[in-house]
Amino acid sequence: MALSVLDLFSVGIGPSSSHTVGPMRAAKRFADGLSASGQLTATARVRAELFGSLGATGRGHGSDKAVVLGLQGQVPETVDTATAEDQVAAAALDAELRIGGHHRVDFNWDEDMVLHRRTSLPAHPNGMTFRALDRGGEVLRERSYYSVGGGFVVDGNTDGDVDGKDRVVADETVLPYPFATADELLAICRREQMSISDVMLANELTWRSEADLREKLLAIWAVMRECVDNGCAAEGILPGGLNVPRRAPALFRTLTATDAGLRGAGSADPLLAMEWVNLFALAVNEENAAGGRIVTAPTNGAAGIVPAVLHYYTRFVPGAGDDGVIRFLLAAAAVGILFKTNASISGAEVGCQGEVGSACSMAAAGLCEILGGTPEQVENAAEVGIEHNLGLTCDPVGGLVQIPCIERNAIAAVKAINAARLALHGDGSHKVSLDKAIKTMRETGADMKSKYKETSRGGLAVNVVEC
Repeated sequence: MALSVLDLFSVGIGPSSSHTVGPMRAAKRFADGLSASGQLTATARVRAELFGSLGATGRGHGSDKAVVLGLQGQVPETVDTATAEDQVAAAALDAELRIGGHHRVDFNWDEDMVLHRRTSLPAHPNGMTFRALDRGGEVLRERSYYSVGGGFVVDGNTDGDVDGKDRVVADETVLPYPFATADELLAICRREQMSISDVMLANELTWRSEADLREKLLAIWAVMRECVDNGCAAEGILPGGLNVPRRAPALFRTLTATDAGLRGAGSADPLLAMEWVNLFALAVNEENAAGGRIVTAPTNGAAGIVPAVLHYYTRFVPGAGDDGVIRFLLAAAAVGILFKTNASISGAEVGCQGEVGSACSMAAAGLCEILGGTPEQVENAAEVGIEHNLGLTCDPVGGLVQIPCIERNAIAAVKAINAARLALHGDGSHKVSLDKAIKTMRETGADMKSKYKETSRGGLAVNVVEC
């Protein structure tokens, strides 16, 4: 199974990669299947059922709205975030869907959009089933899908196993430097005298030219920057009913004024960089919570960590530039691939250690790489990043990606920078390997009670009054 850096970093819509992006892609896939099979013209109604974590927190994550948009032909990369809510409201008000954007079917929100809060499909906590019915009520087509984290979607009707390493759609591309573990990756680096980003680049060239890859990665970086800019400018209260205020705009004004004052005084606050990192992460995750355009990195719930650390690099590291950004993303993706193939990046499967933990590890690796770290130091930074997020639960208050998710990204971004800098002070040797930490994360997630895995039935989700 081959994964690309562009699988780990993709443009999407908030607030959740597994609960918003994944369901939208699954619904679009179902609608496309109706058209491809010639069953669309006979379809009079489409019903969707969401199970497990999707059913438990789907309302707060916008899963139901995402399904409506997907059935109507929208995709996360291009859907108009400014009109998405209006499109969903119109479907409910008019009692109709336009499947694939054109074929009209009847639609009753209460009957055709069912969220099962305490029932799961067998293979994964994020399961959903779609049915197309003819005018007589007979089922024309039925498909189940699983949203397995980071926007990845698995067709539950295929013969493939969605557990373990087959949880993502297999790509049989033969890579020049395949690796399934961090130990294998480090062995390649030593044998070929290559950095981790060099290995990733060589593999990426199997799919596309270096110029094309560079263009796509810089486009990803541009979306990250735009997301931070939008988050720093947007005032108000986040949607969902928790009345959480956006903090990024006020913090941006404060830090901008502080920067100007310090420059004039000829001195600097030694922790000012940390304040800016907090801002960058808050800005991204407030945009995500509001349903804005973001980059899954590797998920939406953890989308602020990699951009915040990249902004730290470009703002505070001398000589920073586009080449460094590209190397950062390549090295971070190498670590993300290890999490995706050997454990999980789904909060519904392993808790927030799989989202914020993996993103922290990826960001630490990326930063260590571009600060001159050896492959061993980069692996060490990644291990530190995940080791100190082990056991992190996913307990969003109100089923919304706001509390504790937004602040959690800021804390993890600072932690990633610290992990990279700590690793650079060593020689790369350490007792706990990244492979062992990832294995531990997967085992911890398996042992974790479901109420702590994005169901909003435990932890802060039940101990914080929703008002």
